[in-house]
Amino acid sequence: MKIAVSEDTDVKKVPKDTEEIHLVRPIKKENLDFLLKNRPIKKISLSSSCLKRLPKKAQIKIKERGIEISVEKKRGRALDLTMEQMLEIIELRKDYQSIREIEKVMDIPKSTVHYLLKYADRGKVKKGSTIMYLK
Repeated sequence: MKIAVSEDTDVKKVPKDTEEIHLVRPIKKENLDFLLKNRPIKKISLSSSCLKRLPKKAQIKIKERGIEISVEKKRGRALDLTMEQMLEIIELRKDYQSIREIEKVMDIPKSTVHYLLKYADRGKVKKGSTIMYLK
């Protein structure tokens, strides 16, 4: 599982078993040092623009620790649904329920249901205030 980290993220709340993070924006040196020392991070992904803004010293420190840096595109806002809700929506659709019927049954906006069904392979969900990548 991959956790999104930005300049506003409280790095102390990042789960202790996190092996992958996605930098949404470059973070402070102190926060990066805390993550590198206290979490078993093996891979850091970030956008190409974030990589350009990440200080060279930080990039060198990451590479010295043997952590892989990969450039990925992770666009869009995360879905604020539980995994159970997502699976139930997909199952209802497989049972030939219309999007409006699913909206009424699940009490979720129709646009969210449509988005989930159309882009179910995105793999980016929001759990509380934490964004997680399932892929």
